[in-house]
Amino acid sequence: MGSKGVNRLSLIAGIMLFLFSISVLNPVFAESNSVVRVGLTDNKFQNVLKQQITVYGTAGCDICDKETKKVILAVPANAEITIKNGVTGLDLSTDGKVGTLRDFVIVCPQGVLGVKDLTRKGKPALYHGAFEVVQHPDRKGFYLVNLVETQEYLKGVVPNEMPVRFGLEALKAQAVAARNYVLTPRTQAYKEFNVVDSVASQVYYGVNTEDDLSTRAVMETDGIVALYDNEPILALYSSTAGGYTESYSNAFSDPTTKMFPSLNKPYLMAVPDKEEFKPLDEEDKAKEFYETKVPSYDIDSPYYRWQKTWAVGELENVLKTTLVAQSKTGFVHPAFNQGDALGHIKDIKVMKRGASGKAIEVELMTDKGCYRIAKELVIRRVFQKDGISLPSANIIVEKKLDNYGNITDLTFYGGGFGHGVGMSQYGAGYMATKLNQPYYNILRHYYSGINLGTMPVTVCGEEVKQTFWAPIGRAKLVITNSNAAKIAVMINGKVHEFPVTKTIFQKDYRIDISRYIEDGENTVVYYPPTLGRSVTLYVELVEKYEENK
Repeated sequence: MGSKGVNRLSLIAGIMLFLFSISVLNPVFAESNSVVRVGLTDNKFQNVLKQQITVYGTAGCDICDKETKKVILAVPANAEITIKNGVTGLDLSTDGKVGTLRDFVIVCPQGVLGVKDLTRKGKPALYHGAFEVVQHPDRKGFYLVNLVETQEYLKGVVPNEMPVRFGLEALKAQAVAARNYVLTPRTQAYKEFNVVDSVASQVYYGVNTEDDLSTRAVMETDGIVALYDNEPILALYSSTAGGYTESYSNAFSDPTTKMFPSLNKPYLMAVPDKEEFKPLDEEDKAKEFYETKVPSYDIDSPYYRWQKTWAVGELENVLKTTLVAQSKTGFVHPAFNQGDALGHIKDIKVMKRGASGKAIEVELMTDKGCYRIAKELVIRRVFQKDGISLPSANIIVEKKLDNYGNITDLTFYGGGFGHGVGMSQYGAGYMATKLNQPYYNILRHYYSGINLGTMPVTVCGEEVKQTFWAPIGRAKLVITNSNAAKIAVMINGKVHEFPVTKTIFQKDYRIDISRYIEDGENTVVYYPPTLGRSVTLYVELVEKYEENK
């Protein structure tokens, strides 16, 4: 951009009197701890780094400096704001005004924001909250980040992660799992945002894909997360477990050390849909289970059972490419490099299985060598069919031989779609619609030993406010860390003081507050203890009356 453009933008900034903070312009910034940062991808849900985009607001917008939170420029409704990656910053043009800025924020207090030519489910992509435009540190491009309040984010996630036909209670279970997922993600690939809007994180399509029933599910689980040992869980979920979920350690490597199998998470253990299902870690048991349609909660899924067949030469050609790509993950031993001779397949067999029968390690033997392929996603990506990864790693391998004992065809019989850890979405739908189970029973089936409640908070110096939905008006106050003799809490507008008699041998202390809780939305305000002490606490939902313990 030339100096005239910069001067023009500086002049506009100088004469404007809008010295409001962003929190005044848009309430999404008023509670920063409730804001999700979502990196928006393109129409193919692939590229998050951009060179040029055009955005707009359905009502008047304000372009604000990220650091000072002051308005730089007001933009009329539906006016296009074009942003280009520049050498010295981000080149911006709108309504005849041009200039160069560093990172900035666009807010639309009376409307929503859109991205020109970006569609979601065939509709223009529109978003609550604000857009933050962040240039890459090396100025290779920039990121468009949607800053959105958690509840508004979930409204754009739940109907896109789960079909609304699965019913209200399944959608509620999905809302809680999705809330946990975004608050405690397994990994964060980019420092500029928490999650992306694709299946790499959770599918988030914004305003135009919201649905009344799924929005109700989000609202009727407001503030509620799944907890284990007084901490929010990593609430993994997938489309179809196949009738038996798998333990975390058998499907995921450690995100830091890459160790596989990884350490167990006690709430993400293998769970059968029915008690009579025995562990499938032996070949004959897995074969019997996945080569038949044993009735289970997942039985309505189109991926409940599936099969993939290759002529041996076809699969050899696939492996020459996929083994090279997946060797880079470190889970193919020895590594297969570009130009290596694969040879002819002599055998493929599963060497180790999880409790669900999921393949943990597969051996590929050719006349040129032997390869060990570990980890469910790597296995799925190695054995592709028509350029598509296997639906799951719950596989049974069958070989067709010629008269000389050579393999001519291979068939993989399988069950499930996805990693199969945590909640099965099709299973949740079945439990809700066929078994009439409430959302908390669905979550407790898939996440072992959990309880449900608000996010634990530490209160010291300033009061903390939480809102939450109690489905049957019963709850306990859980105190996990406090040296105070008593605490004060405002519950639905009335202040109550509670004595704390927790001994050093107790991990936490629970106070029944059901008499103060309403069916539906509730508000609590935690007041800090006296004498500079702190307290860590949260509200736990209960389904029946219990004495304090």
